[in-house]
Formats: sequence, structure tokens, C-alpha cells
Amino acid sequence: MELKGRYGDFGGFYVPEVLMPALEEIEQAFLKYTKDEKFLKELDDLYKYYAGRPTTLYHAKRFSAYVGFDVYLKREDLLHGGAHKINNTLGQGLLAKYMGKKKLIAETGAGQHGLATAMIGALLGMETKIFMGSTDVVRQSVNVHKMRLLGSEVVPVSDGTGTLKDAINEALRYWTATVDDTFYLFGTAAGPHPFPMIVRYFQSPIGVEAREQCINQIGRLPDIVTACVGGGSNAIGIFSGFINDKNVRLVGVEGGGKGINTKEHCATLCVGKVGVLHGSKSYLLQDSDGQISETECISAGLDYPGVGPEHSHLKDIGRAEYVNVNDEQVLDVFGILTRMEGILPALESSHSLAWVLTQKGKLPASTAVVVNLSGRGDKDIGIVEEHRPLKM
Repeated sequence: MELKGRYGDFGGFYVPEVLMPALEEIEQAFLKYTKDEKFLKELDDLYKYYAGRPTTLYHAKRFSAYVGFDVYLKREDLLHGGAHKINNTLGQGLLAKYMGKKKLIAETGAGQHGLATAMIGALLGMETKIFMGSTDVVRQSVNVHKMRLLGSEVVPVSDGTGTLKDAINEALRYWTATVDDTFYLFGTAAGPHPFPMIVRYFQSPIGVEAREQCINQIGRLPDIVTACVGGGSNAIGIFSGFINDKNVRLVGVEGGGKGINTKEHCATLCVGKVGVLHGSKSYLLQDSDGQISETECISAGLDYPGVGPEHSHLKDIGRAEYVNVNDEQVLDVFGILTRMEGILPALESSHSLAWVLTQKGKLPASTAVVVNLSGRGDKDIGIVEEHRPLKM
């Protein structure tokens, strides 16, 4: 990050003036408490004893034999709540507590960030409100029920396409009126500064652990590290451990939806143009008039027309490459990994697995690939059944 809130030409904070003091307050608190031994000890204990860190690096031997090279899964699906999202919500929730805030709000797409926020709200005794697109409320009903059981209010947002973009819009509007006692627990490595910096920091244990585990278990660094990319938090979390290792390929995999040549996709970094959305300059999906395009993806967590600014910067400098896979490829690999390894991957994580499958017959047998398995697929069983009903 060369300038405050900037990753090359991307990032910044393009927000209403009323939010500037709140963002500056969060930034100052973050910089203060991430140097505070008491805060760091409490966070480390929560990571270890509540969330279940460190997560394992698992050699998927049958899947490896199937693709013809070694595939290792960073098992973020084993965390409490079933996804990497808890890393960030623990960090930001604890930050809110130290700042004296009484209420939490959050946006969510697939429901995993909302669920993780609801868990932390319950843990810390804070009133919690979750904004969720009405489309996602339906397709992720299991997570909605869990959030409500945990005591959180779930606010359906029916504007636009009723997905993550619209949930963020509504959460920002609400925060504008409640900044004094409310902390906006932003879920991905996007949005206005300092959120991309904060989310990267709290997701960085994924990369730190994965790098050390590769050296200990494989005896060297991997050849490729890959992760799915929507807003980009799980990807930047694992990429952060390898960015300085120039011989390690970093591959982010976006949602190609029904096909990259249709309007039904979320491949922002593959075909997007630079613009400003949700307070940050980054690549966006836009129409010919510069309006934000509607998106569609089988995975609610990737159904977003933007991406975090650091990913945009990594793309432009050539340090990471970004590709996309379609819904059918995702459904295929969901079934393959489930039956070969006994692991149900989230549909988000299945995107990176689907790209790995495209490399069958193309990579040498000596290749070692690390996939960030960012979440488990329990929440997606209904969607998979809808598209691929089991024959009894």
C-alpha cells in the first residue's frame, strides 16, 4: 500500500462526509489495538479456543490422483461456523468492544459472514443487525435461521437484485444514521479504507499458517496457491502469506455463472472496468453507460459486481492471475470432491477446485497446488439438489 488507503491506483474512501469521522475512528483504533498486547492475546485465544485455529493443510490424495498432481486443501471449513469469515468477525468484533461500541451491523451474501457476525454478537453480548438481499435470504435460508437463533435481526433488502451489492448499500445507509454507537463489521476486503486493510490483517493467519504448513509437510513452498474471489477476503488472506514468494503462482477464481459471454456472471477481474463502488476504486462490472451491472452466480458469496482494491492492484502488476469457471463446472467438482474425499466444499470454494480440475493433464505430476477451502457446503445442499437432484 503506497498511500493511505491505496493499492497502486486502487482503493481510497469515496464516502459521504458524515462517515469520514467514523472511518477515521476505526482506523485509529485498529492501528492502536493491533499493537496492544492485551488485545492481541485476547484475539489469539479466541482464534485458538473459540474458532479452532490453526486449521489443517490436508493432502487430498484421491482427488490428487484424479487430476494428476498434488492438491492440498487449507481447511478453513473446519472453523467454528464453517467458514473463514469468523477470522474477521472475531477481530473486528473485539475491536468494536475495545472501542466501546454497543451495536454491530453487517452485510452478508451467502450468509457465512452474517452467521459469523451473529455468533460474535452473541459471544460479546452486542445487539446485532444483519442486512441480506432478499434473493439470498431465500437461497441461504439455513444460515438465516441460524442468525435468528443467535439473536440477530436479519433485514431482507429487496432493492435491485436482492443480493450482496444491495445489502451493502442498505447497511451503509443505516450506518450513516447510527455511527455514534454502532460498528459496521464489514465482511470482505473491499469497501472504503480502512476496511480492505483491516480484513486483510484479520484473514492473514490463513496465509501465515499455510506457508509454514507447506514447508513442514511438503518440504517446500507450493507451485500454485488458488482461492475463489468475490469481494476477495479469503483469497487475500491466503495470498498474503505468499505474495513475496515470486515463484508461487497466485490464482484467483471468479464466478463465470452461466457463461462469461452472457450477462449472467460475476467475473469482475476478468472483464470489468475501473470505477467506484461502495467507497472504493476498483474493477467493477458496468454496462456501456457506466451503471453497475446485475450479476448472477450459483454461489451467493461470489454474487458481487466489484472486488477488493488489492486484488485489482495484484492483477494490474501481474502478481496474481484471475480466471473464471461456470456454474456447471462448479457443480461437477462439488460432487467429485464430496465423493472422493468425504468433504462437502462450499460452492464458493468449489470455484477454485473447478479451476484446479481444468488443469488436469496440463500440469506436471510434481506440481503442488494449495486450494483455500474457505467454507463447507452444508448451506448449499439445497442449491445443489435443485440443479443436480439425486437419483434414488
